[in-house]
Amino acid sequence: MHFLVVSFTHKNTTLAIREKLAFSNDEQKETCLGRICADPSIDEAMVTSTCNRIEVFCSCSDIDAATMTILLYLHKRSGIPADELEARADIHEDRSAIHHMLSVVSSLDSMVVGETQISGQIKDAFSFAKKHGFCGTHLAAVIHHAFRCAAEVRNVTNISSKPVSIASVAIQQLKRDAGDLSGKRALLIGAGEMTVLTARYLMREGASITIMNRTRSKAEEIAKEFDAQVIDFGELSAVIDEFDLLVSATGATEAIIKIEDINFSIRERFWIDMAVPRDIEEFESDSITLYTVDDLKSIVDENLVMREDEAKASFGVIRKFTKSYYEMQQQQRIEPMIKEVYLRAMKAAKVESERAIRNGYLPKEYAAEAEKMAEQVLKRFLHDKMKRLRDVTEEEESESLMSALSRILGLNGQN
Repeated sequence: MHFLVVSFTHKNTTLAIREKLAFSNDEQKETCLGRICADPSIDEAMVTSTCNRIEVFCSCSDIDAATMTILLYLHKRSGIPADELEARADIHEDRSAIHHMLSVVSSLDSMVVGETQISGQIKDAFSFAKKHGFCGTHLAAVIHHAFRCAAEVRNVTNISSKPVSIASVAIQQLKRDAGDLSGKRALLIGAGEMTVLTARYLMREGASITIMNRTRSKAEEIAKEFDAQVIDFGELSAVIDEFDLLVSATGATEAIIKIEDINFSIRERFWIDMAVPRDIEEFESDSITLYTVDDLKSIVDENLVMREDEAKASFGVIRKFTKSYYEMQQQQRIEPMIKEVYLRAMKAAKVESERAIRNGYLPKEYAAEAEKMAEQVLKRFLHDKMKRLRDVTEEEESESLMSALSRILGLNGQN
């Protein structure tokens, strides 16, 4: 059994590519998981789709076959040539895949290092895959270990001491370009976590907040917390020009604000599109400044420099947890093997002691003692060898030893 991650992130793809690869709803995710798990090489899988990453994590019997299955599915779904996807993707195998997942959950692989949203997004992706029968014990063990690792990172470093997110970075960018946000009217479109965080930051800056969402009741829930107004989603084109600031973060599969809906002739405005796929059609304008998630890179780079020392300490924790994961897995595999060695040795002791009695080498009254002596000889012989097998901690060495032991002693189902 192997682990595999096929990863497309802000590091290796443009926003235009990520929005073609993105999974905007649960139906798309379930279809993806169903298709790739139908391949005999893939045992379990989960898919993560956020504004900055689209990743498939799976356990498989054949890494090359599983990789090709995933890339071909994403090619058919997105229309992006398979060879381009293969060239762009970061493909992590086995130990590298475990290290990567621990880094992701600990927010070390995020655009904003130390952000707090990714752990919840991974938890949701895992829960979805498990609920629909695509994720079992293999991926569960990794994900649970990853959350223990993330907790340790938070405990021993200050990487998340001042929680940040794409939303907080976006507001920092607004303050740089738009100046004082106090009193400015802001329209927030969407009802997810990103909208809640943005509302929280804007409220601290003194902005006047209005919430809009396709499902009005969800917008009203958020509005209560921030004493915000609510406008029906159907009124978007009619009210869009009334706001100084606009932040959109929906799960729509296509743009909800099109160029023909925009009046470019009025005052200066600042818009942020945090959705993937994008909520706002791309345009050029002197009156409206439009930011996407990839436009926030300058502040993100500053964040990374400030947290560089903490990131180094965090990666030390991740290396330790990657090693401990394999130690744990090895113990779970080695112990049944050692037990089987002893069972077969005791069976051999019984057979040989009975043969000695049957052939008259020993009196029948010594049968029990003969069997016990044979068992003790074998236990003494095996003790040091099995102890050394338990003490092996490096993945490559333990794999070769267990493989050799299985072959030599016939523990692969042969007697």
